[in-house]
Amino acid sequence: MTTANPVSSGPVVSVIVPARNEEASLGACLESLVGQTGVRFEIIVVDDGSTDRTREIAQSYAGVRVVDAGTLPPGWSGKNNALMAGATQARGQWLLFTDADTVHRPGSLAHALAEAQQCSAALLSYSPQQEVHGMWEKAVMPVIFAELAATYRPSRVSDPKSAAAAANGQYLLISREAYDAVGGHAAVASSLLEDVELARAVKLSGRRIFFRHGGDSVRTRMYRSFAQLCEGWTKNLVLLFPTPGRLSVLRLTEFVLIVGSIAVAIIKVASGKFQVATLAAVLGLSMLGLLLKRIRRAHFSWEANVLSPMGLPLFAYLLLRSKLAYKKESVSWKGRSYRTDQSVDLVGKGAVGAGRLHDSRHDAGATVVRG
Repeated sequence: MTTANPVSSGPVVSVIVPARNEEASLGACLESLVGQTGVRFEIIVVDDGSTDRTREIAQSYAGVRVVDAGTLPPGWSGKNNALMAGATQARGQWLLFTDADTVHRPGSLAHALAEAQQCSAALLSYSPQQEVHGMWEKAVMPVIFAELAATYRPSRVSDPKSAAAAANGQYLLISREAYDAVGGHAAVASSLLEDVELARAVKLSGRRIFFRHGGDSVRTRMYRSFAQLCEGWTKNLVLLFPTPGRLSVLRLTEFVLIVGSIAVAIIKVASGKFQVATLAAVLGLSMLGLLLKRIRRAHFSWEANVLSPMGLPLFAYLLLRSKLAYKKESVSWKGRSYRTDQSVDLVGKGAVGAGRLHDSRHDAGATVVRG
């Protein structure tokens, strides 16, 4: 079994992996982490009440520390509680928060640290290369990430003169000094979008953040079933986009115009009405071209890009599903049910709402639903 680098004078980086029932992915994640070189580091896996083999897998890696998330305090999201538990145990000058479903390329940890220092960034975050399987996952994920790329432009996020702030919790590297200065995850304890909230806090403190696509460093498979995909994006979409209803209508209209125009073109060609067919084809193909140009920014495979038009109506559905869930003030994730308010700030002002937990009695006994 490969082991983490020995810590002779204390770790430079503490890698913190929150894990709740992650037996399907944790092994690959840890295998990619323990083999990192070029920097002293430690790995902390936070077992967040797992009922599968997550803990056993983590303990099988020499040099990996396994800690318990502990009881979920009132008003905290499960992930924030786990991340804070890991940060409390961490000894590094930098903290890397990364999800259990990530796989890290050799040397990426040292490279990320060097890039953060070169950019004078207190927080560096990569958006991993997304691994997708199955038709619907391949169709909708490029649409969502293209929309995210347009909403959270890395150039604006990384610009200290811009108020825009964003981060991807799948890979978030932050200096210990900055983390403590902004209050860590305790300061965003109630947030269901803790990565963006933490990035916002760091930027508001006057410190620099750096954000980019990080497919050269890390990849992830976010969801392993269609049901999990729906649950995950229902939790996040209304927090990521300021007008989900309007965006839903826009993308559904785009789909109807593309498919409708191409269908009309085919029908009119069959009936010999070539002028109308030509106009319809030009409209449909032009809109399709604009869609594919937008989708290319999301860094998916050509196969997923080709399927992306079919993802438009599914994206519209997920937006409306998310909006309805927040209207009902209840979302679920990882076997836990959260009551939320609807305090969603405008993305255009450089902030994204937190989807805050507002039931002061929210704890493991009162509101947690085990999956």
